Amino acid sequence: MNFNLLDRNNNVAILLAGILTITAGVGVARFAFTSLLPYMLEDFLSVTNAGILASVNFAGYLSGAIFAIFIKDINTKVKYFQIGMVLSVLTTLILATSTNEILWFISRAIAGFGTAMVLIVGGALVMVKLDFEDKTKAMGIHFSGIGFAIVISELISQYILKEGTWSDAWLTLSLFAFVVCFYTIYILSFDKMVKQDVVKHKLSRSIFSPYVILLILAYFTEGVGFVVQGTFLPDIINSLEGLDGYGNLGWLIVGIVGIPSSIIWMWLAHKHGSVDIIIIAMGLQIVGILIPALSNNIYLNLFSGALYGSTFIGMVALFMHLGGKLAGKNPVVLMGAMTSAYGIGQVGAPLYSVALIEYFGNYNSTLYVTAGIVFIGMLLLLYAKKIKPSEDSYQS
Repeated sequence: MNFNLLDRNNNVAILLAGILTITAGVGVARFAFTSLLPYMLEDFLSVTNAGILASVNFAGYLSGAIFAIFIKDINTKVKYFQIGMVLSVLTTLILATSTNEILWFISRAIAGFGTAMVLIVGGALVMVKLDFEDKTKAMGIHFSGIGFAIVISELISQYILKEGTWSDAWLTLSLFAFVVCFYTIYILSFDKMVKQDVVKHKLSRSIFSPYVILLILAYFTEGVGFVVQGTFLPDIINSLEGLDGYGNLGWLIVGIVGIPSSIIWMWLAHKHGSVDIIIIAMGLQIVGILIPALSNNIYLNLFSGALYGSTFIGMVALFMHLGGKLAGKNPVVLMGAMTSAYGIGQVGAPLYSVALIEYFGNYNSTLYVTAGIVFIGMLLLLYAKKIKPSEDSYQS
């Protein structure tokens, strides 16, 4: 295999650039907030504002994700991907240099938009540039970047926090993202303008069968299931009796187990059918959500992080892959509907979370409600299997 990492058309260079884009655009611009949250809560941030910041970040992501669906021209995709990388750096720099809450709200919303450009548009560029007959496995490697993103941003943060403050950590992270930008923007572009015929397929409403609507609703519940631990997990663990200081170890474990998760889940879906595997993954996620509410055992709570990391990344890959298969020649509308449902779940979950945390003074009620919503998602999928029995044996 050719390992020329400066060749724009080299598969290894393209996959490396893809993983680095996720590390900067998702790890730094999104997940570092979770990593640094306990330190910011100790200093100036309230839990309520933390939840609102998470919500506006996901609202920005949702708007970007829907916008990305309608970018057809590959050259325009390159431009918006580059904008996303720059936004990831600038919005992180604002968090490093200011404690103005209005600025923070604006920067988190813009960071969310940038993350969508990096993750969705950047992922599309990786897909186009890769020269493999079967790109499914390669895209599994690409999405392992989400796990790497959590691990790398967490390790950088913890190294800086040994001697410095959370704002020093933000500054270092923004510098890291800035350096990464040069390589990723260079590799994930083309030597010349690409001529591409955009194929238009007639929109058919028949795609929204009761079965597909149930899938979309289930994906909404997964958007909710992703957010609570994705925003608060280190602080949830730190808040338990005897576990103060272990939260960031739990978050590091999320990233480590997340690295191979999408590859493993996609392989299982190929063997056993997507819907069955999604139901199993949601069940495991529910167990992970409930553990901190039921026990303050250190090993169980670190296992809770492992269950979260091993399911949330794989679940996005599973749902989107299944949606793409079901959509056939018209994936844009279905992908848009699924992404919107997931995004609405992401935007809403931090808001009810902070309301319950403020009212009860702990995370337990939030965890119970979240687990209940994901359980409803499982029930929807079980019913979906009944009304579309052939999907039970669906081979993705």
